Formats: sequence, C-alpha cells, structure tokens
Amino acid sequence: MTARYKLGCTLAYEALSPSVFIFNIEVARLRRHIDLVERLTVSPDLPLKVYTVPDIKNRYFGLQVPAGSVTVHYEAEVTLDPFRADPDSVRETAIEDLPLDIMPFLLPSRFVPSDRLADFARKEFGYLKRGFNRVTAICNWLYNNIDYRRGASNEQTTATESLLLRAGVCRDFAHLGIAFCRALGIPARFVSCYAYGLRPADFHALFETYLDGRWWLFDGTRMANLDGLVRIGVGRDAAEIAFCSPFGNVSYGPVDITIDRVDGGPEDTVRTTDAISTEEPAPHAGAL
Repeated sequence: MTARYKLGCTLAYEALSPSVFIFNIEVARLRRHIDLVERLTVSPDLPLKVYTVPDIKNRYFGLQVPAGSVTVHYEAEVTLDPFRADPDSVRETAIEDLPLDIMPFLLPSRFVPSDRLADFARKEFGYLKRGFNRVTAICNWLYNNIDYRRGASNEQTTATESLLLRAGVCRDFAHLGIAFCRALGIPARFVSCYAYGLRPADFHALFETYLDGRWWLFDGTRMANLDGLVRIGVGRDAAEIAFCSPFGNVSYGPVDITIDRVDGGPEDTVRTTDAISTEEPAPHAGAL
C-alpha cells in the first residue's frame, strides 16, 4: 500500500563569524521513495557543495556562510511504498552468513558502546527465539523501561548513559536499541526520517536491523507509524547523520518541520502490525 506525503523543514541560524554548515535533511533517493519532487532554498543565496553516499544514499550539502543570518528551506512530495512482511517469517542471519559490508553495524561506535552492554543484553534478550520478534521484544523493553523525556539527555549522551538514566528522547531510544542488537550479534544502524504521525512534527530517530537479507525498521518510542517514515539518512549512530553540522561560532534559531498525507489516505492513528522495510535487498560482499 502506497501513500503520498508532503513534507519539509525550515531551519534558521545566525553565524557570529564566517562558518561552514553541512546539512542532511533531503529525502533519500530510494527505490521505494517514488516520484520525489523537491525544492531547496537557501537565503541568502549561497553556492552549495553536494554529495550523495553511493551505497546508503545519504545526501549532504554544505555551504560557507559569512557572518550574519542564514535560513534553509526544504520541501518535497514523495510516494512511500514500504515493503511488508509477516514478522513471524523474518529470521535472524547467522554471523558467518552476514555480508562483509554489514560488519560496521555489528561493532561498537561513538554513541553505541555495545560491548559494554553485552552482559545486560544477553541476560534480558539472549534466551528469546531469534528473529524479528526478538527485536520487537527489545523495543517493548525500551517502551516499558525508558521514559521519553525532553531535557533528560543531550547530544553527547551515549547508550550506556541512557540505560543508567532510564530516560531520553528518540535519539537515545534508537542508540540503546542498536546497542542491545549489536551485543546480540544483530547488525543495527541509526535512521533519521520525517515521521508521519509524530506529534508535534520533528526530525525523528529510530533504528534498522539487518535480518533475513534486508534492513527492517524498529522504533522503541512507538511515537510514529512505521509505514509512514520517509528516510533521510542512515549511519552507525547519530554522529554520522546530524541534520545540521556547523563549524564556526553559530547560534540556533527556530526549527519548523512538517509532514502531511496528501492522497486522502487513512488517519495517522492507524498503526501497522507488519514488518516494514523501505530498503531493497542488494548484492553484498561475501559472507564471513
């Protein structure tokens, strides 16, 4: 079932000295993102450098800003055609059968010290039947044991700290879910997106795991529709796909984010029970 969305954001900054900005806010050009129409406006009009990561399709653009105000406005319409499956049919992939290019998503990273959480993860989830539903159990644990609370964490908070705090925002839920999965030998990566059903609208963070030859979406916050997530970027953790990375003396202005359905489809309260993926299986480097 497809759905068409109109989405976008407006970001405002004040450069207190000449600065460089790198943004990752554009919709990823995936096969399941159909008929993408978009427009990017920067005020003042400044030259852009652009780059798309070949395999994972993250899109970055950078600009040099003289001292003064800068506003970035992005708007798009896209039809989302998620792949659906019965969760009971999705199996875990044995370590020895994993493609080599999946390896980085098994290892600890800056905000995901999964090695430090291995004993906890094995005790809580190691006895469960392997497969999609074991990752769902991890999400259930996050939802039941971590309080969603703005201000409880910051951009430096790691998964280990989130476990101790038992509170955080979507970024922290994603990092902790990724840490538990990697500790159990399940490849997992951080996802940023525009999220239909999220109130109020904001950039949303969740995670994907590599199961049965495909990346599948999971959200421990349960705040948005899994089949209404329009991907922006993926990475080992949040450090790789910040929506804005400024280099210089910068102050932050207002952020406005929107996503609405424009095809007359059902309301956003309708939540799917399917396993959801927006990434196509692709040829990989050989197994371990």
